[in-house]
Amino acid sequence: MKKALSDLTKEDWNRLFPIELVDHNPEWKIIYENEKKRIIDKVGDKTILRIEHFGSSSIPSIKSKPYIDLMIEIPKEKLFDKNLIANFTELGYSHFVVPARDNIEAYSSFGKGYNVDGKKEQIFHIHMCPKDNIMWKQIDFRDYLNSNPERAKQYENLKLELAKKFKNDRGSYVLGKTDFVKETLEIINEKASAQHSV
Repeated sequence: MKKALSDLTKEDWNRLFPIELVDHNPEWKIIYENEKKRIIDKVGDKTILRIEHFGSSSIPSIKSKPYIDLMIEIPKEKLFDKNLIANFTELGYSHFVVPARDNIEAYSSFGKGYNVDGKKEQIFHIHMCPKDNIMWKQIDFRDYLNSNPERAKQYENLKLELAKKFKNDRGSYVLGKTDFVKETLEIINEKASAQHSV
């Protein structure tokens, strides 16, 4: 019997989906636009308030995992809504609850294209939460790297180093990027504060 994504252990994830960074593919923007349209057509713009392409595949100057990361804003009362989750299931997504941690409130995550039989498909990863969730800071991070090529290069170098070290350890790969992201968000905040005080 074929394993469902929710049945996979951490070891399964690490073995089946190793960290692999590739050159930026201009097609990713089109793939994202098409998926965004499918989601809005299915769910409607009353529930889907905003969709953004984020993560490294949205930063053209650096290598990335060939995944499309989407950040979706929904009204607070729709968080973990059964009908909404059912809509995404019909679009081929598996739903996961991301538990609250540090200063991040719990939110919904969805994955699609993760084939346990190893067949290559486009992988999509959705983070879905209301606009006051700190996850939305990821959009500031994306914008900053897109307008600061030097900082983007530093991020790419860090990712390449981590990918080599943690090819089969997704958790450590993600953790290894945390400080860099935090520092970058601090730089953004400092710049914003300096502008406000002018």
